[in-house]
Amino acid sequence: SIDRKFRFIRKWKATDAAVSDGARVREGLLEKTNTVSSVWADTAYRSKANEDFMDKKGFVLKVHRKKPHLKPMPRHIQKSNAGKSVTRSRVEHVFADQKSQTGLFIRTVGITRATMKIGLANIVYNIRRFLFLERISAST
Repeated sequence: SIDRKFRFIRKWKATDAAVSDGARVREGLLEKTNTVSSVWADTAYRSKANEDFMDKKGFVLKVHRKKPHLKPMPRHIQKSNAGKSVTRSRVEHVFADQKSQTGLFIRTVGITRATMKIGLANIVYNIRRFLFLERISAST
């Protein structure tokens, strides 16, 4: 869970690669105290169970739609996905930063070690982001 306004990592969960990302939505990663109640995600998070869960919790669903199998993507869905991608790119920036700046690559034995490595990388990212925001506010 990334703060939309300041791009801090708010919550996270480490799982093995066999677990679907979309199945993790209902495990407490979403919270109303974030800057908005919209959920921005890719198609892996679109399912009936997730839609029902987000509706029940009062979240606004902003999840990409999949292209119909063996058919062209309808124009209105293309435009809708493009608009959603603008906001989603802010979240993807976090992952790209971790991968490029800290060289984050998880290759450990056991989920406990992987969780620790990801947690430390998240702390480093948040500290670097805080220092960046401090420099910007000090210069203005």
